[in-house]
Amino acid sequence: MANHKSAEKRHKQSLKRRERNRAAKSALRGIIKKVDQSIAKGPEEAKAALAVAIPAIAKTASRGIIHKKNASRKISRLSKKLHKALSAVQGG
Repeated sequence: MANHKSAEKRHKQSLKRRERNRAAKSALRGIIKKVDQSIAKGPEEAKAALAVAIPAIAKTASRGIIHKKNASRKISRLSKKLHKALSAVQGG
């Protein structure tokens, strides 16, 4: 454990940040799962879920919880999955 008062404070801050980041990552995983599940249900629901997911992913990246390129990759893959499902439904 820390020996100085400032080090104790830094440790306490890091624990708070860790907890906040873990909660944000967990929420993000849930949002992504909702998009995946809604793709199977139908195109309108999937579009709505993706519209919620994109800003959520971007916000976690802007806060530094996930890397910017990681966020971009997640958004790209979800969009690609949705467009693939939509084209399969439309028969094209």
